Order: sequence, then C-alpha cells, then structure tokens
Amino acid sequence: MTTISIDADIKAKWADGHSSYSPGTTEELALIGIDLLVKELGTEAAKQFIKQIFERYPTEKAEQAEKA
Repeated sequence: MTTISIDADIKAKWADGHSSYSPGTTEELALIGIDLLVKELGTEAAKQFIKQIFERYPTEKAEQAEKA
C-alpha cells in the first residue's frame, strides 16, 4: 500500500453557510467529500453515487478468486 500525504485548503460555500477544511490524509479527504456529498445530494443519493464509484474497483474476494 502507498502512503499519500495531502496538502490542501478546501473552502466550501452554500446558501446557509460555509466551511474550510485542510485534510492531511486520504481518510480526512474522503470524510470531507462524503460530508459535502450528503449536504449536496442527501444521504441516499450520496450512497448511490459512492456505490457507483466502488463498482469501478474489484472487490478483495474477486481478487482472491482470480489468484486461486
């Protein structure tokens, strides 16, 4: 696995407010992205969007089956 560090300043604005974020890891960046998706799309639509993204990647079970 690769270690990735992130140096970013994210400023998000919407009608009712704004937020600033400075993620330093991929996990922090993912949490910010998910939080903003839920704010924008709602919980169920955000889940469907994320599900579509994960469909691009093979599952660990499928990878293990290919190796067998």
